Amino acid sequence: MNKTPIRTIAIAILFLIAAGSISADAFGKSKSKSKPSFSKWQAQSIFSFSDSKTEKTLKQMTLSEKIGQMIIAQTEARSGITTDRATQQLGRLVQEGKVGGIMFMKGDAFSAALLSNYFQSLTARPLLMSADMERGLAMRLSGATEFPPNMALAATKETKFAFEMAKAIAKEARIVGIHQNYAPTVDLNINPANPIINTRSFSDNPALAIAMSNAVIEGLQSNGIAATAKHFPGHGDVTVDSHLSLPVLNADRARLDAYELQPFKAAIDQGIISIMTGHLAVPKLTGTMEPASISKTIVTDLLRKDLGFTGLIITDAMNMKALYNGNNVAEISVKAVQAGNDLLLFSPDPELAHNAILNAVENGVIPRENIDASVRRILQLKHWLEIEHRKLVDLNSVMDNISPSAHRDLAEKITRNSITIAQNANNVIPLKIGSSSGNILSIILQDKSNSETGKHYIDEINRYYPASHLRIDPKSDDQTFAAALELASKAPAVVISSYVQVFSGSGTLKLTLKQQEFIHKLAQSLPAGKPLIFISFGTPYLINAFPEIHAHLCAYAANETSETYAVKALRGELSPTGTLPVSLQRNSR
Repeated sequence: MNKTPIRTIAIAILFLIAAGSISADAFGKSKSKSKPSFSKWQAQSIFSFSDSKTEKTLKQMTLSEKIGQMIIAQTEARSGITTDRATQQLGRLVQEGKVGGIMFMKGDAFSAALLSNYFQSLTARPLLMSADMERGLAMRLSGATEFPPNMALAATKETKFAFEMAKAIAKEARIVGIHQNYAPTVDLNINPANPIINTRSFSDNPALAIAMSNAVIEGLQSNGIAATAKHFPGHGDVTVDSHLSLPVLNADRARLDAYELQPFKAAIDQGIISIMTGHLAVPKLTGTMEPASISKTIVTDLLRKDLGFTGLIITDAMNMKALYNGNNVAEISVKAVQAGNDLLLFSPDPELAHNAILNAVENGVIPRENIDASVRRILQLKHWLEIEHRKLVDLNSVMDNISPSAHRDLAEKITRNSITIAQNANNVIPLKIGSSSGNILSIILQDKSNSETGKHYIDEINRYYPASHLRIDPKSDDQTFAAALELASKAPAVVISSYVQVFSGSGTLKLTLKQQEFIHKLAQSLPAGKPLIFISFGTPYLINAFPEIHAHLCAYAANETSETYAVKALRGELSPTGTLPVSLQRNSR
């Protein structure tokens, strides 16, 4: 029987107190204050002292090697890649000590394990291997377990799910040789128009976001994986994707303290090992349009000094267009270190970044003691991770252990408990259609043209309803819209499923104007008594666009498990227990 960890229970209790469900007086008042004690997995323990071995290693390292420890390169993990030219080039940088860590972007689990061993074998100093695993290792590497996004997790209101999910992710990450997860995303999604955070966020409610994110932090770190809270100082109230351009957070310090910084402060108290700085401008704090990730005001003055963070600070990917203009690797690399970052992630040119920082130190632009402080923290993390003793992974065990049934069952359980009925006017959900009523009309809304989207969903609908299906994507023409209206007029019910999801670089989470106009026209054309239901397999905020639709199901993700349980909810086999973790209207702060 699984037991909910003590710290997670404590966080849940604090959440209930904040929500008014439990009186704080019920727990009595402490008669004396004792010095807090910290677990081995918390930053307060990991970075509180420097052992002799760490100091000895630091003294033995050349300046070039030290700077190399601060550079996190990236690679793909696919069959045969060890002979790839780019991999050989990266291998050379590893051998020369110009790279201290590698992030997996995509590929498959077995190739990642193989590649991890390959790179680790090239260096005497163990590499810090990492990946962005917000939704599990499967987010980057096929063959692993795919979990729902943070918003779905928060819809369950169960911190035990957050802990167990993180624990499962940690176990799978360790199997392939990964040590650090660039998660959780603790940004409060205050702005429904946010095109890049959205369902990656737990909530726009600080208490709920804190309860969930702290459970994830404990689940990861107590199982040997460094967690990373992102994107400091808060990426939730912007309308621009930083992969494409520079977002602006128009918040002053009072507002930041009241909202955006709350989850980061809680994560620091929880013992988060790493915090990722975001590529967004905060002009009311810095007085400039400089990205927070290279701002000393944000990184050193706010995060390191004001908030007292003692762990590792890492930049968001340095190749993102909010920071990188195609010709400024040297400049932004030096600025990132000057700002106070310990690790530079995904440089477009790791060797150029390394050499630029080296020259800056040798010319007195960056103090040597700053480099030593960063590298000391990196070595302390590697010591805690015991990388020297887990440098190579057992390739024979990868495929047998990478996605056990217990993990898949957990992902399914979270999904089932996350399904949310956001609205249900006239109780049209569950949808009951007589066998002689004719075909219901199933309209699949897509923000991209893809004939594979919703295939499993269509199969599920067809299992239980006589149905006609029609895709509406950005390329749909007037003839398609007219055919849809004709079918809708004859159908006993219309079910619209939306597949608008967060994709980095897409720049939007909206349907086209033509698609929106069509849905409005459709809703207005139907008689009042005809069931019209909207199912979101992605962002729940599309509900805002169609106030004339009064029945909404939210599934938060577009995987087959979400589709299966959404249809179960539609037909009444599942009584949804999920609750919307965000306000659908803009959270005015």
